Amino acid sequence: MTNLYPALAAIARRPHAGLWWRVSALAVAAFVCLPIGSLVLIAFQGSAGLWPHMIAHVLPAALRDTLVLLVGVGLLTTIIGTTTAWLVTAYDFPGRRLLEWGLLLPLAVPTYIVAYAYLDILHPVAAVQDTIRHLLGYSSPREFRLPDIRSMWGCILLLSLVLYPYVYLTTRAMFMTQAANVVEVSRTLGHRRSRVFLRVAVPLARPAIAVGLSLVLMETLSDIGASEFLGVRTLTVSVYTAWVSRSDMPGAAQISLAMLILVVALVLMERHARRNQRYAAAAQRPRAMSALRLSGYRAAAAFVVCLLPILLGFAAPASYLCVEAYKRYRFAGLSPKLSGEILNTVTVSSLATLIVLLCGLSVAYAARTYPGRPTAFAARASTLGYAVPGTIIALGLLMPVGALDRLLASGADQILGKSVGLLLLGSGAALIMAYSVRFMAISIGGIEAGFSRISPSLDHAARMLGETSGGVFRRVHLPLSKPALVSAGLLIFVDCMKELPATLLLRPLNFETLATHLYGEAARGTYEEASIAALLILLIGILPVALLARVGRAST
Repeated sequence: MTNLYPALAAIARRPHAGLWWRVSALAVAAFVCLPIGSLVLIAFQGSAGLWPHMIAHVLPAALRDTLVLLVGVGLLTTIIGTTTAWLVTAYDFPGRRLLEWGLLLPLAVPTYIVAYAYLDILHPVAAVQDTIRHLLGYSSPREFRLPDIRSMWGCILLLSLVLYPYVYLTTRAMFMTQAANVVEVSRTLGHRRSRVFLRVAVPLARPAIAVGLSLVLMETLSDIGASEFLGVRTLTVSVYTAWVSRSDMPGAAQISLAMLILVVALVLMERHARRNQRYAAAAQRPRAMSALRLSGYRAAAAFVVCLLPILLGFAAPASYLCVEAYKRYRFAGLSPKLSGEILNTVTVSSLATLIVLLCGLSVAYAARTYPGRPTAFAARASTLGYAVPGTIIALGLLMPVGALDRLLASGADQILGKSVGLLLLGSGAALIMAYSVRFMAISIGGIEAGFSRISPSLDHAARMLGETSGGVFRRVHLPLSKPALVSAGLLIFVDCMKELPATLLLRPLNFETLATHLYGEAARGTYEEASIAALLILLIGILPVALLARVGRAST
């Protein structure tokens, strides 16, 4: 038995062993990196003479707004996510179990939907402000109105109410694994549990906070719908404007490269904060922290603090969408275009999910079965797309996809004698490619997590029985990793369905999804027309939240 592992290692080191798996993993990595390389080439073509105007009037304001938005959303999500995670972990009060998964619900609401909903909810002549004026004794909006939600503070608040669960998830997981003796030692030194939170729990959880915060900041940076609806001119909005409104692709590419610098800085910050995370979790099976029972006004205060983000980030926009969708249905029924938009959304999301899962399987299996520099590089490079905003991916794909379209058209003209047009851009294939690049990291991460639960001894036994690497994959890994595949596929499908920037820029003519329909109606101010599409997106978005809540309950 002692000679088994060296023998298997020798098999794996044969020159042609696993060549297909290595090549396929590297091909996936090259595909994910293609938009970034293309973006650099487009940027070097030079702008159409608009840079003096952009430097003088566009970029300073866009960069300022982007940085202010990142700082504001980062601070507020950290406060909300960390505080609520500590309350439901360190204390026991009526309703705590309900709040534990309820705090995940805002993840189901895309940022552009929460902005769309609150623009109408907080309109000066809507019911909310009318009720406040009535209570205060005012009769018209000229006498009293709330501050305009179309502002930087409104954008920061609404994005934070939707994105804080990223911080909540990672921080709560860290709080749950912190050894109870650390808290108890602090208590014996005379610290109250509130001081333990600030002096012990938060410092120990900094790597987890940084991981969640980096996800929040990348989502904020890639947002286009909410920022544009609320009048905040971020770099992402500037890229969209330069490309679509000014037809200046090189200028848009150059702005995108400036955004990439911010993305790289965020990724490096997250890795720097995570460098010592293993040290924080090195204790063997630490005893979980016991929740302190609260009663009276303390229990009520903890319940209210945890309930407010759920009400504002999920319940209010969801209730608004239900009411508006019902009004629209009673007035004019369902739009005849809705069935086509649902079909388009499901089709492109399903195809992208299938492709991403297949590519993720090849990369994850190559990294597991044939470890080494090529497969390790492929695994890391294939996850870069998730850190890149959809606008940048769409812009980077346009040049290579356009070149391939021209090549296919030329070949069809010579062989068939007729023009086939733009096959990739005109059929939606480019959109599926953008989804694949954007969400490859979800597939690889989920599948690697599933593979990690499969003992290597099963691989070795199958190989000793004469199975090839492909046979081991089909007969061992694929059946045992089905739960991980289903989970990853569900998350990818919902993310594809909600993706807005790449869909706006790469969709074929007269091709509408639920997200683009909502965006167009909200941009025109016809909110009631978009309510049903928004409600459908929200209902489907609840699926991964339910999955996360189930995983969280299983881990406890």
